[in-house]
Amino acid sequence: MSPAHPGPHTPSLPPPPRLHGLAPQVTDATVLLVLGSFPGAASLAAQQYYAHPQNQFWRIFQAIWPSGPRQMDLNSYENRIKWLLEKGVGVWDVYATCERQGSLDSAIRQPEVNDFSILHRRYPRLHVVAHNGAESFRHARHVALPGVASVRLPSTSPAHASWRFERKLEAWRAVVEMAGLA
Repeated sequence: MSPAHPGPHTPSLPPPPRLHGLAPQVTDATVLLVLGSFPGAASLAAQQYYAHPQNQFWRIFQAIWPSGPRQMDLNSYENRIKWLLEKGVGVWDVYATCERQGSLDSAIRQPEVNDFSILHRRYPRLHVVAHNGAESFRHARHVALPGVASVRLPSTSPAHASWRFERKLEAWRAVVEMAGLA
């Protein structure tokens, strides 16, 4: 018997949808820019960075700055972003668009990298780019700027469960200190 061959009537799967990322959250006061790879399905649906309830991004920053004149409001995305920007931290992603089913970085196909050429001119205080995970760091060369450190951090994604929260927090805190924001 010969192996089965797909015939002309075999249905083909539709291509994954072309997805568009979120706008950068960066100000003139940004010293530390956190770059993810591309927003997950929950973040795209909510149009919010790190919207998945198990993502540790917001919890990590709340642990780094637990007190102060202004606390992070976990119930309001707008207030969380404002709080982070006031601290000197910006957020963006490496990819502007891609095709992907689900939320895993391993499912990303046909990505287009954001244009990072404007960063140094528009944000002269930028001192550190922190890559939130391995997929973002794979593209560190696209973001390389003179005088700006580029650091790979453990992903805050729930898919990256091999590091305990405390270990991730320690790594993230070290980068915040490196940026002079601690």
